[in-house]
Amino acid sequence: MGVATKIRAERKAAVRPALSLLSLDTIIEGDCVAAMRSMPDRSVDMIFADPPYNLQLGGDLYRPEGGRVDAVDDAWDKFDTFEAYDRFTREWLAEARRVLKDDGTIWVIGSYHNIFRVGTALQDQGYWVLNDVVWRKTNPMPNFKGTRFTNAHETLIWCAKSEKARYTFNYQAMKALNDELQMRSDWVLPICSGNERLKNDDGHKAHPTQKPESLLYRVLLACTRPGDIVLDPFFGTGTTGAVARRLKRRWIGIEREPAYVRVARERIAGTLPLDESAMLAVPSKKTEARVPFGAVIEAGLLAPGAVVMDGKRQWRAVVQADASLVCEDGRVGSIHKLGALLQGAPSCNGWTFWHLEGAEGGLTPIDALRQTYRANTPE
Repeated sequence: MGVATKIRAERKAAVRPALSLLSLDTIIEGDCVAAMRSMPDRSVDMIFADPPYNLQLGGDLYRPEGGRVDAVDDAWDKFDTFEAYDRFTREWLAEARRVLKDDGTIWVIGSYHNIFRVGTALQDQGYWVLNDVVWRKTNPMPNFKGTRFTNAHETLIWCAKSEKARYTFNYQAMKALNDELQMRSDWVLPICSGNERLKNDDGHKAHPTQKPESLLYRVLLACTRPGDIVLDPFFGTGTTGAVARRLKRRWIGIEREPAYVRVARERIAGTLPLDESAMLAVPSKKTEARVPFGAVIEAGLLAPGAVVMDGKRQWRAVVQADASLVCEDGRVGSIHKLGALLQGAPSCNGWTFWHLEGAEGGLTPIDALRQTYRANTPE
């Protein structure tokens, strides 16, 4: 290396200091490409990106009764041409690839408007596609004009940095989260609604495409470990940061819209880590649709670290982040598998076998949490 080349390399490295504890768990306010350029090479373990969808909306959309649909019409989602959008996509993906560790992974979510263009750019830049995951929404927005199928899903592309990367995949955690069945690439989860949907001072949606925490919970639990650094270059109202804090991952958010930054900071400041999370259970009878125990945890109805016991208080177990249970003697399994193992039985209904102790000492079957989930999850 020549002297001039070496000097240029040293100057380039000087503007990319190593990540310090002070730069973690913070929001960088500004353009994502410029912000990532200030970050050191190979410094983050996972990237979750929810880039602009470039929806190409033409005019207002109204409901049958005349109400205007609160759609995505913000300036940040608009690009003059497909070429402009592709150029932007290549720029941020190039910086994302540089800051991602060699064994790290990236998730990109999008709709039919943009995900195929993003997928092409990912492969063109050398990313290795591991899965495309379909998020099927249990409560999608209807197609009010009746001119197309109801758009009821979004697509996530999960990539390693190269074909030979030794990426993290917590297979057993995903299996446990899905009641001891292999986690599939079609995820049925509700869209962000109710109390989780953040509102601004005017009572309107703080962000038009806010993602549900259950989605990020599954993504982070699948391919990161506690202490890993997660980067979200399109931070929005901070769903990634909130879930990362809940799961005890470190995070960096980049967001250029000051209004979103303010909402995200307030939201994350009020998010409790797992061992402090409150259980929000209100038993209710509802439809008997299948609910994995992991869905109850993803929804925040039960926090990992909670202690469950059988109805006679003979056995106690601690709930893990992947929805498995661990006894004091080290035996581990799903709510059903461990219940059967402890009793020496061929099978067990873990929903009625395991209980939670209430404030006054009474026991409540964890099935109450399943009923709460059903009551608050649209079909």
